[in-house]
Amino acid sequence: MKKVRWLALLIFLLLLASAGAFAAWLADDWRTPYKAAPGEVLVHVPRGTSAGQVLEALSAQGLVRSRLSLKVAYAFHGRPRNLKAGTYRFDGPLTPLQVIDKLNRGEVTYAKVTIPEGLRIEEVAEILAENGLGRKEALLALARRGRLVNDLDPEAHSLEGYLFPETYLFDPGLGEEAILKALLAGFREWWQKRAPEAVAHRPVRDVVTLASLVEKETAAPRERGDIAGVFANRLRLRMPLQTDPTIIYAQIIAGDYRGRLTRDDWTYPSPYNTYLHAGRPPGPICSPGAASLEAALRPAPTRYLYFVSRNDGTHAFSRTLEEHNRAVARFQRPGGGGRPRDPGR
Repeated sequence: MKKVRWLALLIFLLLLASAGAFAAWLADDWRTPYKAAPGEVLVHVPRGTSAGQVLEALSAQGLVRSRLSLKVAYAFHGRPRNLKAGTYRFDGPLTPLQVIDKLNRGEVTYAKVTIPEGLRIEEVAEILAENGLGRKEALLALARRGRLVNDLDPEAHSLEGYLFPETYLFDPGLGEEAILKALLAGFREWWQKRAPEAVAHRPVRDVVTLASLVEKETAAPRERGDIAGVFANRLRLRMPLQTDPTIIYAQIIAGDYRGRLTRDDWTYPSPYNTYLHAGRPPGPICSPGAASLEAALRPAPTRYLYFVSRNDGTHAFSRTLEEHNRAVARFQRPGGGGRPRDPGR
């Protein structure tokens, strides 16, 4: 009987010693940064992911020394209710407690990206990809189909014109389709707020196409309304728009653009060529910003039919061809400024 008591005591002491050693090991591991961890680890946590799945993912990325230590630490210090969906960025080396603290605080990371006005879908996809927001090829494959915007524009064969220029905060873990939908949501929001009365009698495609021409013709805010007015007047009179950016766009998408236009390009064979074809081009040639959209929606009530570059970022506007020819002679020919970028030669 005495031997049994001694054996039980020995087992108890061994367990106590083991527990003490395990506790000491945990305490040391919890306060020691894991120096062998990668420099940066991104872990995406989809909505509905359990804490256990997140801890497994962190361990698999090599962020901590011991999966067991991390799980025990989370059992004591983690707050599962605070676990927020999103992408977490971990810059090692970190201790398990530091990792858990970031999860407890829901410290998800966002990628800030600005989409400037006047870009084609290829240029937008490149900016997104450069900022780690999807693969360029996958983005382009989606953007070259109109499916995501066909509810607004049934004729759209791509997302050209509808990827709204703005500064966005994105979860880096989002897929390509979700990212493009966010850019489209920017346009939808503008359209619903600024153009409710236009929906019934002006197709969104007409407004966006005209706005894309305004966007490409001027960067001067005070001119946008007048340029939209010139285009509106020409459309009303069934005059060709004769705007160079449509030829440039046609050549770019065909891989023919050489960096400048010559007189020969006025006959470039494309439905986008507004010298050869009257009316609007088949669709937008870029994504216009809010100011150009506003100008296209509500053109200035002007009688101008022509404009020509002053070579300083602004344009001279004319009502008649005679006035326009004088402006061309003044601003383009004497200084050797090249061909005028204006409708109506």
